[in-house]
Amino acid sequence: MTPDDEHYIGYTITDVARLMRTVFERRVRSVGLTRSQWLVIARVHRHPGLSQSEVADLLEIEKASAGRLIDRMEAKGWLQRVADGSDRRVNRLHLTAAADRLHAAVWPLAEATIDEALSDLSPDERRRLTRLMTRVKSKLQALAERDPAGGVTQADLDDGELSEEDREAQAL
Repeated sequence: MTPDDEHYIGYTITDVARLMRTVFERRVRSVGLTRSQWLVIARVHRHPGLSQSEVADLLEIEKASAGRLIDRMEAKGWLQRVADGSDRRVNRLHLTAAADRLHAAVWPLAEATIDEALSDLSPDERRRLTRLMTRVKSKLQALAERDPAGGVTQADLDDGELSEEDREAQAL
């Protein structure tokens, strides 16, 4: 049985996340900021001193890609690298004053995007949605920590013996 796109929660969650990104990206395009750059600014604002590797993990990108992103942001005057006192190989990232100002200007746009997206929900529905999504996030974090890296193998696909559950999981 193929899930109905309009009612399948996996598709809905993916579509909501994609549309949130799209709306936000359009709103900040005029200041020359990409979503990836915003994520770095927002994360380093909340957690000053993140390493390049930690940023790569947070953005789910390769370390080399994170390095190039950080290089561009450093060239724009938004980030500075500070050598880690205990490990010469690690640089800690800190926002510059320009990035702090950018964060202060863009954060209200990020909040407004969320507020507008949720405007049809009552305050109680918003709290409930937040609680439920937090529970799902916690469960997924636990699964990510204990599940092996693999799941469906090429052999499963070649055999054509993929279970209905595996096919639905792939659709996510």
